[in-house]
Amino acid sequence: MKFACVLAVLVISGCSAEYKPTWDSLDKRPLPSWYDEAKLGIFIHWGVFSVPSFGDGFLAEWFWYYWKNGNPDAKYFMHKNYAPGFTYADFAPQFTAEFFDADKWADLFEASGAKYVVLTSKHHEGYTNWPSDSSFNWNSMAVGPKRNIVGEFANAINKKGALRLGLYHSLFEWFNPKYLEDKKKNFTTDTFVTSKTMPELYYLVNHFKPDIVWSDGDWEASENYWKSKEFLAWLYNKSPVKDVVVTNDRWGKEALCKHGGFLTCQDRYNPGTLQKRKWENAMTIDKGSWGYRRNVDFKAYMSINELLQKFVVTISCNGNMLMNVGPTKEGTIIPIFEERLRQMGEWLKLNGEAVYSSKPWKHQNDSMNSNVWYTMNGNKVYAFSFSWPDSGILEIGSPIVTSKSASIELIGGGSSLTWEPLSPTGVGIVMPIVNPASSKAKWVYVFRLIGFN
Repeated sequence: MKFACVLAVLVISGCSAEYKPTWDSLDKRPLPSWYDEAKLGIFIHWGVFSVPSFGDGFLAEWFWYYWKNGNPDAKYFMHKNYAPGFTYADFAPQFTAEFFDADKWADLFEASGAKYVVLTSKHHEGYTNWPSDSSFNWNSMAVGPKRNIVGEFANAINKKGALRLGLYHSLFEWFNPKYLEDKKKNFTTDTFVTSKTMPELYYLVNHFKPDIVWSDGDWEASENYWKSKEFLAWLYNKSPVKDVVVTNDRWGKEALCKHGGFLTCQDRYNPGTLQKRKWENAMTIDKGSWGYRRNVDFKAYMSINELLQKFVVTISCNGNMLMNVGPTKEGTIIPIFEERLRQMGEWLKLNGEAVYSSKPWKHQNDSMNSNVWYTMNGNKVYAFSFSWPDSGILEIGSPIVTSKSASIELIGGGSSLTWEPLSPTGVGIVMPIVNPASSKAKWVYVFRLIGFN
């Protein structure tokens, strides 16, 4: 019976592993399957930094840090637009969120084809988007919206059966006096962690029950200071989400890209080669910022073609993509973000069979055509082409014919395509006479290959 229990550890209710607060033990926890199947998530960076919403050469959500540390662009911006003596805390009452409608946000994220959404509960500025007892007068109920942002958002997401809730939380805070005192003492004291970081994390999990705990702000201290391993052991063993919760790797300066759940390694991580361990490409539609920027140029926004190409490379190499939008201080998601999200949803509605629950194929990038990438789902291989060949024939070198009844279809194209084997391997696909960019298939073209290996 004991052996059977071990084999069925994550399948049979009540027969679960007990994880110890060591990386050797914690890293043995299997990643819940829903996360790999999901492929696409939405990231939301929203806080007091959404009020100045200014960034030119630095990230908007780091505005306070750069201003206080003497960045000339930030200093000039404040000198030009605000009275002497204006403090960062004075921005908080302007974080009004008067147009924030969590249900409308949830509708949009569902329409994007994403399967999970990660909201910033607290960034490095320390302002919490819920009424935190350990963040007196620096939270969304005390100043600014006078609303429980995380609570409203969690309720809206939970009403959507197709979406899972994730919460981003920064372990450190730039200018919190308790953190600065611990840092001054080379982290030999842990006043900040025991009075602020850990109480917040336990509360977020117990109260909002997120499916993802997305940690950040870890890099100045070790996981021992952050008490990360103890928290993760509780999360996996005893928390209300212990069987479904997923975590990332940002739990201490030695943990990044090594320990935790899925790996993020760095912002906008996209190695372009197959990774044995599940990873996530956390990236931004606005190429230069996670938070909303009022001074952004149109060319800074990724086109749908660029987004889809990054997405395809990511999933081909065993990753998920977490695509970021930055709402305004009023709580709106600007039209260009909405357009990109709806375009993603339109493409995924047609091509989802090649994406959701797919696995990396034996080849990620084609051996002959660098604009073609692959996934597989069951006995079907899917080829994603980033371009339409001028010659009218798409030549790909990796597939090998294994069946006399082998067939190739362009998803959304309406019928099987004519093709010929190439030597020594690969096929030449005769494209439809009419470019389907004006029909259902567009942006990135997906081919369903049956009877190929």
